[in-house]
This record gives sequence, C-alpha cells and structure tokens, in this order.
Amino acid sequence: MTTREGTVSKAYKFRLYPNKAQDTEIRKHLWASKELWNRLLENTKQRYDTERKFFSRSELQSMAKNAGLYSQVSQAVAHRLHRALKAKIKAKREGKKWGFPRFKSFDNMKSLYYPQKGFKFCSDRKLRITRFGGINIKKHRDIRGKIKTLSLKREPTGKWFAIFCVEQETEKPRTNSGRSIGTDLGLINFATLSDGTIIKNPRHLGKHEERLAFQQRRLSRKNVGSNNREKIKHKLAKTHEKISNARLDFLNKTANRLLSNYSMVAMEKLTSRKMATQGRGKWVNDAGWGKFASILRYKAESAGCRVVFVDPKGTSQICSGCGALSDKTLWDRIHDCQQCGLVVNRDINAAINIFNRATAGQAGSNACGDETTVSSLKQEAHTL
Repeated sequence: MTTREGTVSKAYKFRLYPNKAQDTEIRKHLWASKELWNRLLENTKQRYDTERKFFSRSELQSMAKNAGLYSQVSQAVAHRLHRALKAKIKAKREGKKWGFPRFKSFDNMKSLYYPQKGFKFCSDRKLRITRFGGINIKKHRDIRGKIKTLSLKREPTGKWFAIFCVEQETEKPRTNSGRSIGTDLGLINFATLSDGTIIKNPRHLGKHEERLAFQQRRLSRKNVGSNNREKIKHKLAKTHEKISNARLDFLNKTANRLLSNYSMVAMEKLTSRKMATQGRGKWVNDAGWGKFASILRYKAESAGCRVVFVDPKGTSQICSGCGALSDKTLWDRIHDCQQCGLVVNRDINAAINIFNRATAGQAGSNACGDETTVSSLKQEAHTL
C-alpha cells in the first residue's frame, strides 16, 4: 500500500471471536479463495505453455468474477497472483533465483484481504464484515489514523485476527539524550553491549524441544485426514504459537530497553537467513535476529533514536584496542591481543568494534534515513 507524503503506514492487530456459524462461513470463503487462486494459476500456466505470455492484471481480475467471494476479496486474489508473476519476471531478468507461484492447499491459504471497503466498526466490540455480519472483536487499543485495508487472518491454532493497515500523519520524533552503544548479537548470549552489558539468550525453542518432539512423533503415526491427526496437529500448533509469542514478547521488551537507555544503537548487518543454512540454523532462527532488527527499526523513529548497521566482516577478529588482526575459532571466547596485551571477552571486543565502525562514518541506513556520524569517541576496554 502506497502512502502520501508526510504519512506513515502502520498495522493494528486485534483478536476476533466469530461464532460457530461465522467461523464455518469464513472457512468456506477461504476454501473458495484457495480454489480461485489455483484456477487462475492453472489458466496462467496453460496460456504460458501455448502463447509464451502471462495474463495482464485486468484479465486476471475479469477471470476472478463469480468466484463465490465478495468482489473486493476475489480481486485481491487476482492482484496477488499478478504481483507474484511480476516478481518472478523481474527476478529472472536480474539473474536471481526465484520460484514460480505454487498451487495452494487449504492450510496455505490463511487470509482474506479487503483492500478498500466491505467492513466497518459497529462499536468497540463489534466489527461488521460483508458476508459474515457482526463479529465480536477484542479492540484493546484505539486506532489512530485512517483505516485503509483489512485482512482476516487464520492462525494454525484456529484463532482469527483482524489486521488493519492504517495511514497516520508523521509525528515529530522525540528527543533522546542517551548514550550511543554497539551491540553484538550471538547465540550463547543474545546480545553483548560495548559497555559490558550482557542480555541472556532465553532459548525459547529449547524449553519446549522435548514436547515438540513428542507431539511430532504422535503426529507422524496418525493417518492423514483422520480426526486424531487433526487433534494432534492442533496441539502442535498451540505449542509453536506459545514459543512464537514468548519470542516476540522478549524481542519487543529488549528493543524497548535499548531504545529507552540509548540514543544510537549500532548493529551488524547480518544475513540471518543465509547463516541459518550454514549450520546451527535452528538456534539462529530461534534467536530471531532479523525480527529484532526490524522491531528496532520501526520503534527507533518514534523513540528519537537511531539504529545504524555496519559491515560485520572482522568484528570478532580485529582488536578493539590497537586494530591488529587476531585469528580466533568459534570456540575461543576470550580476545587476547599479542600486540597491545588487551584481554577482554570476545563478544565485548566485537561490540566495541561495531560501535567504532558506526561512529567512524562507515554506517549504513537506519530508521531515520541514511545518516553517518563522525566522532572521535574513545571506548574504554573492559578487561576481565
């Protein structure tokens, strides 16, 4: 969704409580949405095989009529497929590896999208949606700005949520007079700051690993399509939801803590997806580095802070005291420089290097726009 100049787009997520009849009806529309996607994709593939070209956006939109859905919802399915095809074409021209849109199962069709209308609030407790009537909603906070779109999302646990995309006027950032800090993200500790502060890694997945393994084994023994399989599948989804909620809560609280105490947070520009494929992927994903960086970005602007990303190359190997290169294995947890004699925790040394890079004009983009800061600040080494 595009926004006007001087405005920002934000999302509000509220829990929905449809009754049994409404839940059944929404699921029917999800099924119809899945069938529409698959039919449009099948027609698209057939045309490409015969004519070597794809349908236009308007052609897909015309084909989406009379699908048993609200008109705006069916058009949104067609537009989503068109965007996926455009992304595939663009990636191919740029020589990137990009998958072709896939046929969807019912479990993979998780939302209904209302891009303009078809919904309105009757009160703070009722949301009226075309075709479904008034649905109970837990509106736990006020919505500021103009509501532009609505998505009805179904979680694997069967819970329903209403996600509103809202256009708000840009607010003047608050002033923050806190100190600047370098942050080294890790797996042993979630984060180590250049002032010596250590944030423990809660390892959310590890706390529930045995339960997940037990539920996965039970699921694998059930017959596909049976009621018992659906019951175990629901329990497994609830466990994953619990882990996800705990992780998100931790990341938000950690971000709030940093942005409340510091005016500038420097971090490595990590490619967590790529790192997850190179070993220890389970724990990299559990740490949630990418999600944490995203949370810091969008919260920093309103908090009057800056988040600066630096090149991660060599931050653990370079001495923060003299700049000498000191080769280490992953198991070497102490930085012991042979040149200047600095002995310090490996992660603190890396955090100081990240801080130095961010304050030496080598920073990348941040939440408030592209900005670099040149400073002659000296960071005192923390010896053990």
